Amino acid sequence: MDTILVVNAGSSSLKFEVFAVGTALVKLVKGQVEGIGTAPHFTVKNTNGEQVVDRSYTSGDVPDLAAAMHHVGTWLRGQHEGQLVAVGHRVVHGGPDYAHPVRVDQHVLEDLERYVPLAPLHQPNNLAAIRTLLERRPDLPQIACFDTAFHYGHDPVTDHYAIPAHFFAEGVRRYGFHGLSYEYVAGRLRNIAPDIATGRVIVAHLGSGASMCALRDGHSLECTFGFTALDGLPMGTRCGQIDPGVLLYLIDQGSMTSSELQDMLYNESGLKGLSGISNDVRDLLASDDARAALALDHFVHRISLNAGALAAALGGLEAFVFTAGIGENSPIMRERIAKRLSWLGAQLDPARNETGEILVSTADSRIALYVVPTDEELMIAQHTLGMITV
Repeated sequence: MDTILVVNAGSSSLKFEVFAVGTALVKLVKGQVEGIGTAPHFTVKNTNGEQVVDRSYTSGDVPDLAAAMHHVGTWLRGQHEGQLVAVGHRVVHGGPDYAHPVRVDQHVLEDLERYVPLAPLHQPNNLAAIRTLLERRPDLPQIACFDTAFHYGHDPVTDHYAIPAHFFAEGVRRYGFHGLSYEYVAGRLRNIAPDIATGRVIVAHLGSGASMCALRDGHSLECTFGFTALDGLPMGTRCGQIDPGVLLYLIDQGSMTSSELQDMLYNESGLKGLSGISNDVRDLLASDDARAALALDHFVHRISLNAGALAAALGGLEAFVFTAGIGENSPIMRERIAKRLSWLGAQLDPARNETGEILVSTADSRIALYVVPTDEELMIAQHTLGMITV
């Protein structure tokens, strides 16, 4: 049995899934190593959701990403008799040049290093996993799948900033992210609601990272993310849209260094910064603290504002889709957001929303409201299989 390994490497975690290659891709297991370098914890679940591995390590046993990959690789080799034929990686930033998945060699790896400053939380770790496998298994095909690629080909009006034009040529432009999620949801819509899929749709990827994308005929027209993964909606710990003058003020008057500013914007802002309590919507919903209410109100407010902007970009709207952790699992947040979309004609069906059906709008709602679980890992596996069978 041939298998494909999908890897999503973060700063303190390594997530993976294994797919069997046959007439269709079949998910075998999914797992992760959390707390790398601090309190490593290795878990794996099978396709039934049953936990088959639950191990804790000392920080010295798993001090870095390379060690985490070693433990995962050792376990996989001991569990599966199949032949690993390729590894697909989520790589956040493909810059202006990578519009499609690509097989990674040393040259491509070095080229992708250029985009580390554009995604400092994600890109170094994405590439570290690839580098480790290149050293250990140079013969094994590794495919980089980019979160920016789905947004490639926007109208220049969309991707330009109103700054001197030479910066655009140097790569300072709006890119957009969460593309693997949007690509998967666009594909699912073609099966769930083919008439809707060819129309004007907003997809809201609402999780710890949050963004929204305007789709026309299944293609990205506009996205709330921009040059980096800081723009647009407020997120778990990221600020979202902010006046650049605020940053100038913090540098000039607050004497903040670039590294201090980066840490604040990426790690101490968003829901966490506003509430002072947590970056987790579940914690905020359970809290009676006024700051928690403010954070959630702000989150819903910014989603509704961006929905209006994206509807304007589309010239109308047929459907709004909720996806990712909050979008898929929080009926309360879906209800609050749908209420703010009532001016567009959105009407939520309370019963359908509570049970989490795919279609959660009423029969007479002017725009359809959907809940479509995303699966970025399956999207990566499909791209990886396509690359090695060409």
